[in-house]
Amino acid sequence: MKTQVISDQELIRRYLAGHESALEKLIRRHQNRVFAYILMIVKDKELAEDLFQDTFIKVINTFRSGQYKEEGKFIQWVMRIAHNLIIDYFRKAKRIPVIENRDDYNIFDKVRIPVDSVEEVMITEQIHKDVKRLIEYLPKEQKEVLIMRHYGDMSFKDIAEVTNVSINTALGRMRYALINLRKLVKEKEVILSV
Repeated sequence: MKTQVISDQELIRRYLAGHESALEKLIRRHQNRVFAYILMIVKDKELAEDLFQDTFIKVINTFRSGQYKEEGKFIQWVMRIAHNLIIDYFRKAKRIPVIENRDDYNIFDKVRIPVDSVEEVMITEQIHKDVKRLIEYLPKEQKEVLIMRHYGDMSFKDIAEVTNVSINTALGRMRYALINLRKLVKEKEVILSV
């Protein structure tokens, strides 16, 4: 017997009508995707957990204030909230580790910073910009897998879970993303070496 899947819009309607369990179902439905996205960008599990909680607190507050506009795009709206919270965090943080020097220990005696020429740094930055621009031309599914894998350091198993596909499908999407990127590099005549 097939069970009917309740839409996000219906769960929101039920929550607004006073059924708290509807919100729990809604969060559970999307938590893996939202958390994976946040973690992919911040690369810190504790910070990702904090931002995930902040995201859904903002969702709840928007629901309660009556400001939520139903447009049938709940998950996109939640992802936009998460994205904005990540940007806000990095704007505020400006995290620079502070290490105190002692008379018997100077951190700069231990750290060797490789110095690239200004030209090498500029060329490398341009290559990264070009590749990111080319990624935008990929089909949505291929772009998503490529970003999760290379920028988020996610395993194909995790990617498969987050995107609700088999591991083979995730691997296939990655393969096609790389094939298409190679074609785009040739088409757009992008030089990818320093």
